[in-house]
Amino acid sequence: MLKRKDILAYIASFIYASIFGLSFLFSKKALDITTPFKLISFRFLLAFIVLSLLILFRIIKVNYRGKNLKGLFILSMTQPVIYFIFETYGIKYSSSSYAGLMVALIPIIVTIMGIFLLKEIPSKIQWMFILLSVSGVVYIVLMDSSPGSQNTFLGTVFLLIAVFVGSLYNILSRKSSVHFSSIEITYFMMGAGAIVFNIISFIIDFINGNLENFFQPLLNKDFLISILYLGILSSITAFFLINFALSALPASKAVIFGNLATVISIIAGVVFLREAFYYYHIIGSIIIIFGIIGTNYFNARKVKRLKRENQSS
Repeated sequence: MLKRKDILAYIASFIYASIFGLSFLFSKKALDITTPFKLISFRFLLAFIVLSLLILFRIIKVNYRGKNLKGLFILSMTQPVIYFIFETYGIKYSSSSYAGLMVALIPIIVTIMGIFLLKEIPSKIQWMFILLSVSGVVYIVLMDSSPGSQNTFLGTVFLLIAVFVGSLYNILSRKSSVHFSSIEITYFMMGAGAIVFNIISFIIDFINGNLENFFQPLLNKDFLISILYLGILSSITAFFLINFALSALPASKAVIFGNLATVISIIAGVVFLREAFYYYHIIGSIIIIFGIIGTNYFNARKVKRLKRENQSS
């Protein structure tokens, strides 16, 4: 029988997946109003302000005193700085449902990168599921190459770069988590994003002679709703929910809800944005998600086996 904490963890995972899945929808809507850099600059500025207020009122705590911030700085350059530049431009040049599908590949790329950076060799069956996911992406890209498709080649390239950078972040964050709490990492990331993106956005407006309209997008109701969603729900609330879920559930179970986020992003794009979704998108999505689930499932079994072997030796 499930314990109360387990039930709450499953509820938290479902809410987190829903928030993340819908984030592509809100990003797409905001990009119809303003530029990618303006969107991410306001998103991270809001997240940084809210987190700063939570620290000010002692709801959360951070402590960087005496700690080496170099690794944290490098981590923040990968995520959010480089990652969100390419993800946002990827969403701009493709559909939100396709973007959600591509970002779901991060666990697969993490597994592949782990071979070279962490010397973690996948099993033969894991390789089978990895190739299965990759084949699903290749299938959709080839079928989507027809004229008039919402998913451009440029959008696919941007999203693939975002996936590789996001995967690198996952690996680097393992090292940072030894020295910093998850809240400290998140707060530093939000601060780095707020500073870097607002400086870039300011420079772009200055060069274009449009500085007096820097805050103009905030007067648009739809843009304001998108920023509130992305800055508070997607960047902060979802973070607390996933960390609570990971504290109660095995990572192999919690990661399944990441696949649910992909499904939600696809449904949201089709229902709310009227994005085209053909039979080959369904086939490719099933192949990709099945590959991700298989890779994570057998990775979890491998970790358990290694733990038993270490305990017995």
